[in-house]
Amino acid sequence: MLVGREQELGDLIAVLSARPAVAMIEGEAGVGKSRLAGELIAQPDLAGLRILTGYCQPLREPFPFGPVLEAVDGLRGYTHPFQRARLSPVTGMLRDLLPELSEHLPQSPAPTGDPQAERHRLFRAVREVLAAAGPALLLIEDLHWSDEGTRNLLSFLLSNPPSNLAVVLSYRREEVAGGVPLGRAYRPPPRAGSIVVRLRPLTLGHVRTLASCILGGAVPLDFATRLYERTAGLPFVIEETLRAVRSSAGGLPLDGAAARRLLENAEVPVLLREAMAERLASLSGDAIALAQAVAVLGTPATLEHLREVSGLGDERCRTALGAALDRGVLHEIDECVYGYRHALARQAVYATMAGYERRRLHVRVIDVLRRLDPPPLVRLADHSRQAGLTEDALRYGEAAADAAVQVGDIATATHLLQRLLNDPGLPAGDVDRLAIKLGEIAHTGLDQRDPSTTLKRLLDDPRLSAAARGEVRLFLGWMLIRQAEALDEGRAAIAKAVDELEDRPDLVARAIASLALPYLGTTPLARLHPWTQRLKVALKSVPEGELRMSLLANYLPSLVTVGDPGAVRVPGQASGLGAQRHLARLRCNLADSCVCTGRYEQARHLLRDGLHLAAQVGATFVTSTGQATQARLDWVLGHWEGLDERTLQLLEEYRDLLPVASELSLVLGWLATARGEWEQAESWLAGTGIAVPQESIIPVVLSAFAARARARLARGERELAVTDVERGLHVARTKGVWAWTGELVPVAVEALLESGRAEEARTLLAELERGLAGRHAPLAAAAVRMAGGQLAQAAGDPAAAHFEEARRLYEELPAPYYAALAAERLMLSGGSVEELAELGDTFAALGATYDAERCRHHLRTLGVSVRRGRRGYGDTLSPREQDVARLLATGRTNREIAGMLFLSPRTVETHVARILQKLGKHSRTELLK
Repeated sequence: MLVGREQELGDLIAVLSARPAVAMIEGEAGVGKSRLAGELIAQPDLAGLRILTGYCQPLREPFPFGPVLEAVDGLRGYTHPFQRARLSPVTGMLRDLLPELSEHLPQSPAPTGDPQAERHRLFRAVREVLAAAGPALLLIEDLHWSDEGTRNLLSFLLSNPPSNLAVVLSYRREEVAGGVPLGRAYRPPPRAGSIVVRLRPLTLGHVRTLASCILGGAVPLDFATRLYERTAGLPFVIEETLRAVRSSAGGLPLDGAAARRLLENAEVPVLLREAMAERLASLSGDAIALAQAVAVLGTPATLEHLREVSGLGDERCRTALGAALDRGVLHEIDECVYGYRHALARQAVYATMAGYERRRLHVRVIDVLRRLDPPPLVRLADHSRQAGLTEDALRYGEAAADAAVQVGDIATATHLLQRLLNDPGLPAGDVDRLAIKLGEIAHTGLDQRDPSTTLKRLLDDPRLSAAARGEVRLFLGWMLIRQAEALDEGRAAIAKAVDELEDRPDLVARAIASLALPYLGTTPLARLHPWTQRLKVALKSVPEGELRMSLLANYLPSLVTVGDPGAVRVPGQASGLGAQRHLARLRCNLADSCVCTGRYEQARHLLRDGLHLAAQVGATFVTSTGQATQARLDWVLGHWEGLDERTLQLLEEYRDLLPVASELSLVLGWLATARGEWEQAESWLAGTGIAVPQESIIPVVLSAFAARARARLARGERELAVTDVERGLHVARTKGVWAWTGELVPVAVEALLESGRAEEARTLLAELERGLAGRHAPLAAAAVRMAGGQLAQAAGDPAAAHFEEARRLYEELPAPYYAALAAERLMLSGGSVEELAELGDTFAALGATYDAERCRHHLRTLGVSVRRGRRGYGDTLSPREQDVARLLATGRTNREIAGMLFLSPRTVETHVARILQKLGKHSRTELLK
């Protein structure tokens, strides 16, 4: 029965009834994701769809795509899965992977020899087969256990789903890295329907209803309350507990052990263990042995494997399986594949076994798994560990990590290596090898916080040799400089590693390249010069190859970011996977440097090529930094539509990576500032590192100071704005890089002039001009003309030429928002009313609603009536009412809205009344619900 999920089921049906459509069901273990999915696919509204189901397993092998291929393989259950004549030759890629469907598929195409091309052809083949099989519903369960290849395939499929396909994904959000189920931010295409259903535990009322249904009669409120408290409202735990209660003689045991005890842990509640123990007690010895064999196996298995692990003969095994199925201990997960319906149930049974018995069965499982081709290395490592076979666990675990790296599954590799390194009995030589391997792998991935904790611990471990210590410390330093408030610690680790790596000149060169990076922290550029010179010397003797490309990926962007006027030649290609990954990093790093200095067109081309190459070679960290740069570039170029949503998704995915998260927070802060959303702006800008510049990315920090000062000036908080610009200028002066002050200086001049400090503003402009001498920094160069106009205007001198030149320079970058700000200054110093009105429309088209309202306010002060169209809107909100409604939705007061839209509180009050009337609401509180 389905209780308490009626709304969610209805919402899913509504979305999936029209295709293409994507639905995501998220929730914690035991909350009922699979039950809801099962009810969904049984609904008459979806009866015309072919249901294709795949399951992700907790001990997945580093072999991508398995769950999706399992689902596609379900087509063999249909007499005519699809018409072969409708399939292109590329679908032959699936013949070897799905032999049961081979008679329906074309011949396999000739191999290309390129793994990336082969993967792309496989992805296309899956999409085409699903389209030919449609209308269909693809259900992938437990996505949190998926491998990276499966997530990539699903991302490809969902980016352009077949028009006759519905996709349903279920996952535990708390077990997904960054809370992003596909491993990267996903936004459905406009033509596809989509929904995310977040399942919560049942309420007390729903628990009581569910208990009444299961027990066949009303239950007392106090019993339901105790059941609710002890099961946390998780439907699965409730059902399992009540089945045990129902099977007990003597009716409802309200004072029984299962009703008294609290959940002991989140993974295997005591009630569930006791419920499973009671059900096991009703089974024969053979059935218990079989259930324990399944629990040790850990994943659903065939009857043949169950027979081998349990040690039962064929007939005894079949009889035992029938009894376990009848009692609901085991379930047929797929055709002739048996297991526990939920991981909690499996773990509960596992906990009933004595340690020696578990080990005996783990050894049997190992014997079974060794005979498979290819051997499942992850599972072999896990079973060897639990069997106490430490040497085998080490051998299989390391091999599994290596295999995961080969297919680009960095997260699995780092997890396996950390588990091996947590063994206190691991020999010193193995510690050295695995620690270095962990550092090499983890610093290229996204999950760096946990591996860095492991490496820190190992540096204090006496088993780690002096020879390996420097290398491990270097990898740790690289990971720390990417974490919030760990930059100084990371730089110190890298510097110390240089002294420890005298016999490894290649690693010393890479360490120096990191220490020479100019944008990290507030260390003056002059103090970095020795590192830069050592890097320059090293490059002269390093031949073409991976090492040289790695050094160039730091060196060339460093030149660009400080405004070096020399032309930068970007290598067009690289040989070998490692060199290609560094080439991708070089392009994306150069793009970021170009964004910092205002070379936007060059940044756009570099970023396009860099992200494309990063995706091809599986450079996940490079992809993350490139996506952050793309978000900032979109902000500057005025591509604001949907930018906040895209940036939020990226921030959720990359929250723990300082270079990425700080830049994404900056974009969100600027967007909020342009809209007049002051509190949101303050909140986002706080995430840029603005409070601790010494631990942050300085170009981002300087831009953040500019954004916050602009917001504070708009709110009339002049003193706070001056404080911000003074702090930002102090950082710039300490650093000695003026190429990064293109956004800060115009705001600083405005704040100083409003505070009556014109002389300081003139000194600042002169300082900027000197700092830019011999530098190529187009954004800062435009800022020189903008600041010159501000100073001239304040002094009563002609300023139009300055603002006109500033606008031209901004437009050439192009930077439309800053060009509009320069144009506004120009209009106010002598432009026409028509031009000022047009400028307001320009701001509005960008999405800079606060700036648009400021222009309209200027018009009103000039006595010009501002109208936004004469048509009647009836029950539809007018543009002005939409502006007010948007701010109402954030909880603003009338006075706050009036200040943000340059209206009187009385006018806002009138708009609010009309909004409530048109939307059929009776109060602001009701509007916010």
